[in-house]
Amino acid sequence: MHHFFVNPSQVDEAENKIVIRGGDVNHIRNILRMKVSEDMLVSDGQGHDYMCRIASFEEDGTILADITEETFEGTELRSKIYLFQGLPKSDKMELIIQKAVELGVYQVIPVSTRRSVVKLDEKKAAAKIKRWNLIAESAAKQSRRGIIPEVTGVMTFKQAVAYAEDMEWKLIPYENFKDMRSTGDIMEKICDNSQNGSIGIFIGPEGGFDEAEVDYAGEHGIHPVSLGRRILRTETAGLMLLSVIMYHLEN
Repeated sequence: MHHFFVNPSQVDEAENKIVIRGGDVNHIRNILRMKVSEDMLVSDGQGHDYMCRIASFEEDGTILADITEETFEGTELRSKIYLFQGLPKSDKMELIIQKAVELGVYQVIPVSTRRSVVKLDEKKAAAKIKRWNLIAESAAKQSRRGIIPEVTGVMTFKQAVAYAEDMEWKLIPYENFKDMRSTGDIMEKICDNSQNGSIGIFIGPEGGFDEAEVDYAGEHGIHPVSLGRRILRTETAGLMLLSVIMYHLEN
């Protein structure tokens, strides 16, 4: 079933209708070639999902849909997970964003670190962020998320650490940290106690974090963790940790 997002202001629960406007109208009408009476899923980005049926294609370029059922499937995790991703080379960021959204991430923050090979000027960064947010939206629709996770602007490492200051849990996988028992204890506490808390995950680019960055993170309450005996690629590390957290939070 096709899945679309609207603003809460487009939902009229009193009249049991939703107004669809913008780019989705062209997608529904001309790409998918949907017709009156066809069903679709619509989310308001606030955790409310609506089963809808197309009622009419209006002359003003909008689509009216009748709400047939309001559901709350609870597709969102009970903790908000923020992925602080060191800027990787080539198009790896696109894969990371797509899969992170599927795994339940709340927000993705691209981070420029000492070992980041990619350096984006303001113009390139704006174009990249626009592209990355479109990928996040597409992944949210595909995985039936209740929200569209945001990809923020690029931050420096210190800006990212400051951004995470008030998060309940902050983790930084580091290849020189070998204490799996400590890592297990932290994961157990996170998944037992964070009913509505927030979790920040810091992932380095190719080559990992500089030792000074890891020390700086530790000084600001970011816990080092181990991802096992093997060295994982930057596009694997964050998704591995997200998968573990998602599994435990949903159980």
